Amino acid sequence: LLPQHPADGIDHVALTAAIRPNNSRHPTAKVQFGAVGKTFKTTDNDLFEIHDIWELERCCSRVEKKQGQCPIAPPAILKKNCWKLLPDSPRGDIILHFTRIEASMTEPNPCSRDEWPIKAYKNLNFLSSDPAREIRVLCEMIEPGQRFAAEQVEDTVVLFGSARTRPPEIAAADLERIQAEIKDLGNPTPEEARRLHFAKCNVRAAPYYTAAFELAERLTKWSMSLPDQERHRFLVCSGGGPGIMEAANQGAHQAGGKSIGLGISLPFEQGVNHYIPEELQFEFHYFSVRKFWFVSMAKALVAFPGGFGTLDELFETLTLVQTGKTPKIPPVVLFGTEFWDDVVNFDALVKWGTISPEDLDLIHKTNSVDDAADFLIQQLTECYL
Repeated sequence: LLPQHPADGIDHVALTAAIRPNNSRHPTAKVQFGAVGKTFKTTDNDLFEIHDIWELERCCSRVEKKQGQCPIAPPAILKKNCWKLLPDSPRGDIILHFTRIEASMTEPNPCSRDEWPIKAYKNLNFLSSDPAREIRVLCEMIEPGQRFAAEQVEDTVVLFGSARTRPPEIAAADLERIQAEIKDLGNPTPEEARRLHFAKCNVRAAPYYTAAFELAERLTKWSMSLPDQERHRFLVCSGGGPGIMEAANQGAHQAGGKSIGLGISLPFEQGVNHYIPEELQFEFHYFSVRKFWFVSMAKALVAFPGGFGTLDELFETLTLVQTGKTPKIPPVVLFGTEFWDDVVNFDALVKWGTISPEDLDLIHKTNSVDDAADFLIQQLTECYL
C-alpha cells in the first residue's frame, strides 16, 4: 500500500494523471481518474483508489523548497517541485491522495521500511523483477500441481476453440440488432459492413458452442459413472475464458461435475468463466507454463474452430506427439470438418513430404457430438482403464 501518496503532474483539463510512486524507477503511467472513492488503473495495470482530489499551484521558490513550506508534499516531490493548496481555483494542477489496491507484475510493490531488512522471499520488489522471472515461472509450475493433488485430479480431456464463439440465441439476437441498426442493408458503410460480417460469422459458428457444451456434458457424465477409484479422472479442462471454453465448462457443470479452467492474463479478457469451481480456477502469466499444464495432464484433446491461439495449441500438441515427447499418444479430435478442411490442408503437407502419411492417423475429424464422444470414450477406455 501507498497510503496518502500524491500523484505528480496532473493535467486537470484532460483528466489524466501521471502516476510516479516514490520508489518507482519505471516511466510515468497515464491514467484516467474520476471522483473520490472511485478506482482507476494505470497503463501498468496497477489499481488505485482515490481518497482526495485537490487543485494546486506550483511554488518554485528555492527558499520555500529549502524550508519545506509545502506541508502536503512528500520529500520526493519537494526535490522537483513545490506545491501549495489552492482550494478555490477553477484551474491549475491537481494532486490526489490514493491507495494502491492491486499491483501488476510490471510495477514493483514497495517494501515497508518498518520490516527492513526483509526476507528475500517476502520482497515483492525483487520477486516482480526481471532477475526473479525464473522464480515466478517455478511458482506457476509448482502451485497448480499442489492444487490438482489436493483435488485428486489425475488427468484431463482438453477442449479448446475460439473465445469469440457465442451461444446460438445470443448470436442470432446480435445479428438481428445489427441489421436493424443499418439504415441501408444494400449499401452499408465500411464499419457497418464489418459489424455485419462478424455478426454473420458468429451465427455460423454458434452451433459449435452447443456442440462443445453437449460433448463436455456427455464426457463428464461418463467419467462420473466410472468406479470410485477412477471417478476423479478425465476432467474436462478448458482455457477458462469465454466462447468454446465457457461452453465446455458449462457442459461439465450441467452434468453435475467439476471442470478446470487454465486462464491466462490478457489485455481484453479478465478472469475465468463462472462455471469453473473456485478450487480449479487458475490464472497464468506465462503461456509456456499454461501449455505445459494443458498437455502434461491431457489424455485427449478436442479442437473446435478457432483462431491463432487454437492453431497454436493444436500444432504444438501434434508436434509433441509426433516427436515422442508425450508418454502415450492422446487421441486428437478436430470438431467441425468444414472448418478444418477449409483452414488446414493436411493432405498438402503429406503431398509436399513435410509430414508422413501415418501422421494423419493422429487426427480424428468429425461433425457429430455422438461420434466424438464414442471415439474418445473408446480410446480412453482402451488406453487408460
